[in-house]
Amino acid sequence: MAVELGLWRVDDAPRRIATQAMPLEAKLERLILQDPEILEAKLLLIGSQVPTGYGKFIDILGVDSEGTLHILELKRDRTPREVVAQALDYASWVEALGNEEVRGIFEANHPDRSFDEEFAIRFDGAPVPDELNSSHVMTIVASDLDSSTERIVSYLNRTHGVPINVMIFRYFVDEGHEYLARTWLIDDAVQVLPTPASKRGTRASWNGQDWYVAFGVDGESRSWEDAAAYGFVSAGGADWYSRTLKGLPVGARIFVHVPKRGYVGVGTVLASAKPADEAVLQVNGELRNFRSLNLKAKYVHPEAGEGADSAEYVVPVEWTKQVSLDNALWREGMFANQNSACKLRNQFTIDEVSRHFNLN
Repeated sequence: MAVELGLWRVDDAPRRIATQAMPLEAKLERLILQDPEILEAKLLLIGSQVPTGYGKFIDILGVDSEGTLHILELKRDRTPREVVAQALDYASWVEALGNEEVRGIFEANHPDRSFDEEFAIRFDGAPVPDELNSSHVMTIVASDLDSSTERIVSYLNRTHGVPINVMIFRYFVDEGHEYLARTWLIDDAVQVLPTPASKRGTRASWNGQDWYVAFGVDGESRSWEDAAAYGFVSAGGADWYSRTLKGLPVGARIFVHVPKRGYVGVGTVLASAKPADEAVLQVNGELRNFRSLNLKAKYVHPEAGEGADSAEYVVPVEWTKQVSLDNALWREGMFANQNSACKLRNQFTIDEVSRHFNLN
């Protein structure tokens, strides 16, 4: 069924505004580059006229908050077979892009901007996901749609699950004002097609050393002043909180983040996690039981209830650098996570913390 989109002016009696041919589809491309939300999906544009590895150019390449790449191809004056084949051809090239290659395309198009910072600004503070290009989507952008394109795209999407769709724009002029209206060819289209990340390096590499640790200081259960003074990190109150902390290996370098404040310390894990009642720390050359220290917080979780592993688990740490909460470091695009501990793959975070704390 052909897609039709109408616009009426209803100041008094309804008056339909006649659609007109878009003066130039290059103008539509410029409008999308100026405001990607014209396409409905919220995207960070990686680049325009992106060269592929075989002498062709993708009109627009973008990424969404989940790390899915979006291939946007303007129909221009090409035949249905040409534009669909071109989109599929580009997808075969994009499918092979790894994490670093995606970042490289952005840097080539925006040499004076940081991908991590721009991603966070675009997506309300969210950091770049560990995986970039774990899936991709093709969108043909058209100011008119013929039955052949409609038939081919619908067949690929609905019958074979190929993530391809058409965004149709209609151009209107009324009393000197120009308007755009849009609609999708397929409302319930297949949106993404996951591909195995292990084949293409879509996941950010890990250096085998650095870990992220979240140190929550809400309430009286935990104090950063204690941790900075005595050399430890901790988490607990339920297995979900302590489980990842228990996975920290001895010798790991940790980057400690206090939620809503920023990064406050970098150190080396000295021993495995133990319940606070059993933990031992080295203080001024002397081994001390954790509970014997002059602590500001209580490190207990009575609200967890019986039957739960509510213990606070403590990991001894030798600090390389630690600062007060007032001097915590935070920049848009830095990594943050709800887990108490996880591998730190975000190179932007590692670089910024290392630079700020003057680490080698």
